[in-house]
Amino acid sequence: MPKSLASALAVSLALLAAPAFSQGAFAQQPDEARHTISVSASGEASGAPDMAIVTLGVVEEAESAEDALSANSAAMGKITEALKGEGIAARDLQTSGFSIQPVYAGGYPQNSDVERKITGYRVENMLRVRIRDLASAGATLDKVVKLGSNRIEGLSFTMEDSSPLESEARKSAVEDAAARARELAEAAGLTLGPVVSITEQSYGAPRPQMMMARAESSGGAVPMEAGEVTVSVQVNMVWEIKE
Repeated sequence: MPKSLASALAVSLALLAAPAFSQGAFAQQPDEARHTISVSASGEASGAPDMAIVTLGVVEEAESAEDALSANSAAMGKITEALKGEGIAARDLQTSGFSIQPVYAGGYPQNSDVERKITGYRVENMLRVRIRDLASAGATLDKVVKLGSNRIEGLSFTMEDSSPLESEARKSAVEDAAARARELAEAAGLTLGPVVSITEQSYGAPRPQMMMARAESSGGAVPMEAGEVTVSVQVNMVWEIKE
């Protein structure tokens, strides 16, 4: 084929293809150039807790590790049986820590070259307990202290099923985001279109302030105030702006 004829044919094909390509690019343009408003908002919902979680245990010291372990095990055995006797199920009892450590005279010296004399051993056994009957929580703690628990820490209140609160907080977040979007659009002289996307960033019940203390028998039920637990939800929403 002559070179001039081949060149002319190539140009003709390019011209024929150009309109189809241009139409395809134009069809995608409105989506790419779409104007939107993006708003983030959060919602909260609170309710009464129905469960307490506490970590309790026994710390024993003796001249020998065997004696310390024996005393600790005896006390923890009584405590565990008492908790079960209070109606706490085995699934709500979980060992959260156990250790046997030497006790040194004068504590731990800063100079590592100094010979450290062992004067005894310390055994610590900790149990994480879920108390589902809040009304009995104070009496339960008092009982375990009388049975030998000398360390109680990490007391918190929560809900076994927080999904109703999560749903309420989620709705509140969406309503707040919609109100903010309408306010922004009105201030800018715009009109909101349909929702383009909605995402949830996070949700959860924040842990209340924890309590850590060595327990001493008070001769009566430990006073407690459960208060409320709060669930928060954050959402991101995007609206299209009507042209």
